[in-house]
Amino acid sequence: MAIVRKSDSLGETSVTPEAIFWKRREFIKSFTGALSVSALAPGIVLSDNTVAQKSSKMIGEELRGELSSEFVVTHHNNFYEFSTDKQEPSRKARNFKPDSNWKINISGEVDKPGDYTLERILSRVNEEERIYRLRCVEAWSMVVPWTGFELNQLISLVKPTSKAKFVEFKTLHDPEVFPGQKRGAFGSYTLPWPYSEGLTIQEANHPLTILATGVYGKPLPGQNGAPLRLVVPWKYGFKSIKSIVSIRFTQEQPVSTWNERLPNEYGFYANVNPKVDHPRWSQATERRITDESFFGVKRIPTKPFNGYAGEVAHLYKGLDLRKFF
Repeated sequence: MAIVRKSDSLGETSVTPEAIFWKRREFIKSFTGALSVSALAPGIVLSDNTVAQKSSKMIGEELRGELSSEFVVTHHNNFYEFSTDKQEPSRKARNFKPDSNWKINISGEVDKPGDYTLERILSRVNEEERIYRLRCVEAWSMVVPWTGFELNQLISLVKPTSKAKFVEFKTLHDPEVFPGQKRGAFGSYTLPWPYSEGLTIQEANHPLTILATGVYGKPLPGQNGAPLRLVVPWKYGFKSIKSIVSIRFTQEQPVSTWNERLPNEYGFYANVNPKVDHPRWSQATERRITDESFFGVKRIPTKPFNGYAGEVAHLYKGLDLRKFF
């Protein structure tokens, strides 16, 4: 059974078509409050009753014309639990329909550990729409309209202790659901399942870091990481772990899957950096994918921190980003 929320109770005919997605929402014309201009985050669209974090005009000019189509976002996916082929996950995930009883185990250095259903979490947080750039380590990119909530809202609910320095995430491990997790499924590409990722507590608390529950105004499809995935827009896409079932707060830096598998190619931090090449290709430019024919691809320069340097660079002050890549 698919997750159903109040906003999902409308019939199929009420779902906003992609073609009028932008027309449906009026950007907020101004913003107030204590936020300074230098602290405002680009690429965010907030609900109309929320203080805007950046001028809506700037958001629209920057990303409106670059929005990747819904078909591209849902049919060009790296999700090795289903397949190493980018089009296969959309087919193999058709029967993966997690319901509202999906559980996330929260453990480690927190005052309120336990198994939390997604329904319980969603009743305590504020979901909103955000448009973010997505940059894959393979040098392709998209612009995606996510629905989700700031991870810091969940962190506030579970109350980490002062010992919590990192946050570890794990995806569902079930070979019956994910054929790619079966022994030998990918030969030399076999990964140490379950897929694991991690952030520093400062990265996890940053307002740009979200847990996504939907895309294009609809619940996340399986191939996009249903029902809950991490989105960290200034990092390479492999950091945005999908189908999360475990969140652990720890004193030690957690093991992340690709960093464990190929540490010379995939760093723990994985911040988008056009000056630090992958050992097998340049990261100076990227292929922006826009339309469903996949001919809508243009090569563009890659921006430091994927264009979010003004908001997140301070997190890495004094850190050698070539060593801690």
